[in-house]
Amino acid sequence: MNDITEPESWELRLYVAGQTPKSITAFNNLKKLCEEHLAGKYRIEVIDLLKNPQLAKGDQIFAIPTLVRKLPQPLKKIIGDLSNKERVLVGLDLRPLREK
Repeated sequence: MNDITEPESWELRLYVAGQTPKSITAFNNLKKLCEEHLAGKYRIEVIDLLKNPQLAKGDQIFAIPTLVRKLPQPLKKIIGDLSNKERVLVGLDLRPLREK
């Protein structure tokens, strides 16, 4: 059985447009982050909108690169190269925002 507080698996979808430096940086940042925080519990699907532009409509993608967290629900989106680690962790709900 899945524990509601700790998801068994994370489904992440990274939308890019070709092998641009920004797209490659986003993927590398995401992979590193997942290995640190979700080791063995994640799946990354990379969608190249140059090859499959129709797929942008389903997740309402307006900018690239965009990361979409499909699972666990609710769906979350982060736009950019994912270089701001703190912002990505908070955006994915991997770590609570520290109180100031």
